[in-house]
Amino acid sequence: MESVEKAVAKSLMDIKAVMLRPDQPFTWASGWRSPIYCDNRRILSYPEIRENVCRWMAEIIKDKYPEVEVIAGVATGAIAHGYLVAHMLGKPFCYVRPKPKDHGTGSQIEGILEPGKKVVIVEDLISTGMSSLAAKNALVTAGADIMGMVAIFSYNFLHARKAFEDANVELTTLSNYETLIQVAHETGYVKESEVEVLKEWRISPSTWGKKERMAEFRSKKAVVSKAPYELYMAFVDMRNFVQFLPEDKKADVTADYDSIHATVQGFSIGV
Repeated sequence: MESVEKAVAKSLMDIKAVMLRPDQPFTWASGWRSPIYCDNRRILSYPEIRENVCRWMAEIIKDKYPEVEVIAGVATGAIAHGYLVAHMLGKPFCYVRPKPKDHGTGSQIEGILEPGKKVVIVEDLISTGMSSLAAKNALVTAGADIMGMVAIFSYNFLHARKAFEDANVELTTLSNYETLIQVAHETGYVKESEVEVLKEWRISPSTWGKKERMAEFRSKKAVVSKAPYELYMAFVDMRNFVQFLPEDKKADVTADYDSIHATVQGFSIGV
């Protein structure tokens, strides 16, 4: 499996489906600061890589779940990949919406899924695992017998692995964050000094980068007389991510937060 893990990791970097920027982190919708961004939909635009990825997933399913009857994709990222895998295996396909439609039939599962059918779920990316397991729950509610889940890539967060264990769902991925960092280092995509930074993020993604952000805010405060609007925007940004800090960490930033808030209000910007 190691050769597949490395081949997939390299392919994702080659087509920029995965980007690593430890020095200029991305901001996720959750508010997390992240040195990595993954968009596996780009795979669909590269026929050879698309063929390899879907074939490898199909081979895993054929080997581990020979009795599978239906392939289910998780909307929206895994619809295309799931369909291609189902086609390779000659199996029926359906997909699961994040929630039921608010029109028409109100369906959450699109396609035909008869109760009692043995199902393998195809996913493109595993982060926290919550949306993937929500799809599994919807399938179970519809009467499916879930055999396992196969995904292209996982960040391998500890809490995600525990969530799958608690849900009793076997997860198999083509590649993962650790392998990606290894390949990135071996190919010169990242420097030696950046490897530890990248490893630290996976251990605690929700708190990673907070010290750097605080330094940024202190810097903003130092030039407040010259740039009150920039300070205001910095405060708004800070207000957005403080809510994601664990309760035991919020006290560490309260003094700086209140100080910057007071300074911003002093300019009557109307926070």
